[in-house]
Amino acid sequence: MAEDGTTDGTETSGSEPTDGSGSGRSEGEVSSRHLVTDRRVALSVTFVVAFCSIAYELVYSELLTVFFGGTVLRYSITIGLYMFSLGVGSVLSAQLGEPESNFLRTEVYLAIAGPAGAMAIVAINSLPPIDVPGAGPTILALSHVPILVVGVLSGFEVPLLTDLVENREETVFASLGRLYPRRIVRAILGAFFTIDDPDNRSFSEVLGVDYLGSLAGTVVYALVLYPRYGLVVSVFALGLLNALAALGFAAWTFSNAARTLSRPTVGQWRAVVLVGVLLTGTYGGLVAHPNAVDRAVTTTYLERTIEREYPPGVADVETRSYDTTSYQTVLTYERDVQGHTDTETCLHLDRAIQFCDRWVDSYHSGLVDIPMTTFDDQSSVDVLLVGGGDYIAVDHLRQYDASVDQVDIDGEFLEMAREREFFRQYNDDAYEYDRLNTTTQDAFTYLQESDETYDLVLLDVPGVRSDETMSLYSTEFYTLLREHLSDDGLVVSWVYTSGDHPTHSKVYANTVRAAGFDQYLPYYAYDDLDGDGGLEPGERFYVLSDGPTPTPDLERAESDYVHANAETFGEWRWRSLPEYRGVEPNSVLHPNYDIIVD
Repeated sequence: MAEDGTTDGTETSGSEPTDGSGSGRSEGEVSSRHLVTDRRVALSVTFVVAFCSIAYELVYSELLTVFFGGTVLRYSITIGLYMFSLGVGSVLSAQLGEPESNFLRTEVYLAIAGPAGAMAIVAINSLPPIDVPGAGPTILALSHVPILVVGVLSGFEVPLLTDLVENREETVFASLGRLYPRRIVRAILGAFFTIDDPDNRSFSEVLGVDYLGSLAGTVVYALVLYPRYGLVVSVFALGLLNALAALGFAAWTFSNAARTLSRPTVGQWRAVVLVGVLLTGTYGGLVAHPNAVDRAVTTTYLERTIEREYPPGVADVETRSYDTTSYQTVLTYERDVQGHTDTETCLHLDRAIQFCDRWVDSYHSGLVDIPMTTFDDQSSVDVLLVGGGDYIAVDHLRQYDASVDQVDIDGEFLEMAREREFFRQYNDDAYEYDRLNTTTQDAFTYLQESDETYDLVLLDVPGVRSDETMSLYSTEFYTLLREHLSDDGLVVSWVYTSGDHPTHSKVYANTVRAAGFDQYLPYYAYDDLDGDGGLEPGERFYVLSDGPTPTPDLERAESDYVHANAETFGEWRWRSLPEYRGVEPNSVLHPNYDIIVD
């Protein structure tokens, strides 16, 4: 039996010719003397196919999450559709002949379809809004088509490869027979299954290589490709790998070293190989300039997305800077809007605007200065600032000589805010404040590990637009905040308005109430948002309490904005947090996805 890769045949002369149909010495006879063989080349390409295919699906999942929200939902649907389409491809592969030729074609088609699918998802979701019945579901359905295309092509792989590698030989999986205690493993398996000696079929080994490639694809994508290159460049890197694998397979098949793989005429493969060469050159050039490619594609998409928030032709957006960190994209841009007297400079993080220079002061005055006026001795106030990586809130707190513990998960963004003039013009080097202690950590983890108590907690955090931020809007998180409050402590956050997001507001109210808060003080920060000289309500804020209900005294504010607009705040009135029937709070263990704002 040849389960360990040995043969009982005698090796023929090295000068014996071989034809394209696989005559001459058998693969098994030369496997022990040749490091590179037909079977090993084919299995290596299989590893690459599986590696790239699963990574393509991860790219698609992330893109769909960006456009449609709901990380768990998008990844679950992507995995389900991918597995389904793998089965469809496997069934359809029974109709295919010439495994060498079709295997090469599959590699080239994947090199085209993978990156093209990602660009198609971006393009479909960058179209101008279409006010036609059924447009939304149609765009959603079309955005999932690339998942099926890559899945079907990947489903061809295992059946085709099984036809290519019929006989066992010394591959990595066959060699494992010497690396693990076979008797022990067989004894364990024998306790639960009926066992027999391995046969000479290659299917299990091919499938093993395929699964190994999928594992490598998920790990390398998560730990290397996405953190280092982002979505756009990663998908081109995967396309390059697919194209290189196709060319390597073609080169080996046409070489004199190939023995069992058939060798069709050059004319049959000429077009496919030419496409592979063009793809390799194109993708290689793109991957060689990752920053330029990522900036060009992403900023163009973001500019069009921001312009789509207005009627056609009303807004013109031009990027000033674009960066990616391990946690978010950071875009600064200039916005010209018809009817506004001046051009605005704005900051955009991931999918949401953070501030524009027209209202940056009113937002931070509402978040910081109003609640600080509820304290008699402001210099004795201990503040926990969650987020606020631009240091602008810290600058406002510095005016009161308050003690500040800041927790922000994105150290790269913090460094950016310390170094770049765009941020420094607003924060006035507040990172140098001597009563500031900044911790780069997830706020949830920080609260679980900390024993500190605070008089004031300020939540300068991103909106809940995906699963990644849902924990910051959970009952568990607000419970932790309440547990870290002093006896007279308060929590302050900007909130989505109930008029624009009624479902979110109901879930949020029940979530906060379930955490133990029963009173809230609502108010708006007014500003001239459209540049017409009149004031409009801007950000909405809640001061949350589980006991004390202090009244702000605006005379204590260290803010020109507050003094100039004191009359806009009206009468201060604490209210009981409403409780909505039939609405579940959002919990880490029992998430309510209605809290996500699209």
